[in-house]
Amino acid sequence: MITYNDIYEAARKERYAEKLQPLPKNFIDEVSSYLKDKRGVASKESDDFSDAIVKTKKQLENAITLFKELLLRRRKKILDLVLIASETGISKQDFDNMMPFEKDLFEDLMKSVDSSEKKLDSLINGEAKKENELVVFKESVAEFVGFDGGKMGGFEKGQMANLPKEIAKILVDDGKVEIVG
Repeated sequence: MITYNDIYEAARKERYAEKLQPLPKNFIDEVSSYLKDKRGVASKESDDFSDAIVKTKKQLENAITLFKELLLRRRKKILDLVLIASETGISKQDFDNMMPFEKDLFEDLMKSVDSSEKKLDSLINGEAKKENELVVFKESVAEFVGFDGGKMGGFEKGQMANLPKEIAKILVDDGKVEIVG
């Protein structure tokens, strides 16, 4: 059974250590049981134990604060590990000291960073998603209003234009333009 001192010690070690500190595998379950027990005692309305109840309520508040601090510090360290792993390619540092839900968080963050890096690379290398289509008009089209409210056209038969994809699709569907390469 975990005690207030165990939670305090875990938070203290995490606060002063650079790396993630090991926690018992059932730490979260034991903290949950501890908090549930303390809530049960704190919710009693007996005058006989009023000092004990006040003390228990304060200990419960402090335990919750310490536990939240512990998890926040661990998340910050995991974020640092994600940044290091994304730069160096080494992603298993401190992995053994992570709780199962923290490992999932780490993996999800790594996937997000990798995805972001790929998008950035494609933008830098000019492979940005095409927003426009180059079309040639198969017939003359009068001036019209685009999705942004601006006027477009008129266009003559055989004229080429670089139009937003959505508008190009409408004009292709109507048989008025043909997409060029």
